[in-house]
Amino acid sequence: MARTEHPLPGADGMAREATSREATSREAMAVQRSEFGGTKWGAAFFGWLSATGLAVLLLALVSAAGTGSGLTERASAEAIGWRGAVALLVVLVVSSLAGGYVAGRMSRFDGVRQGLAVWLVGLVVVLLCSGAVALLGSEFNVLARLELPRIPVGGGTATAADLVTLAAGAAATLVGALLGGALGTRYHRRVDRAGSAC
Repeated sequence: MARTEHPLPGADGMAREATSREATSREAMAVQRSEFGGTKWGAAFFGWLSATGLAVLLLALVSAAGTGSGLTERASAEAIGWRGAVALLVVLVVSSLAGGYVAGRMSRFDGVRQGLAVWLVGLVVVLLCSGAVALLGSEFNVLARLELPRIPVGGGTATAADLVTLAAGAAATLVGALLGGALGTRYHRRVDRAGSAC
């Protein structure tokens, strides 16, 4: 009696199987995104908390190193100059990157949108605090009473340099948060790719 040989799947069959698994994985991820995607404000809030905490720690380090770089509490804005501006921008980018990463990692989908949400939460908090100080008076400036380490800037009326610094800081935090959100969701995409390869 002749034995029937069952040919092993060739390269074409294995490629079709892998393509089918990948398509199934993409469909499953599309269903998950439609149900669980979008902006998650809870994740954005915790991302903002992470960014704020890291900014405080980094500013403390910058202030501790201020004796050698001119970044001390008693230094004037003119004395700080470019070194202070660069240090401030680095702190803002790194802390907002971390906040965006936390929000993107927590939310699984739409990392860039989560980074934007982190930035918006920070903007709303700043506006609310500024509005409260304007309405209630400087004695209710909670942030000033905390005596957090900071890079000093000139008070009083805003100069052109102050406005440029403000715009650069806003842009730096936005770019950092968006990039951090995108990096936060990359972990989930790696998990999805590993799952589809099984």
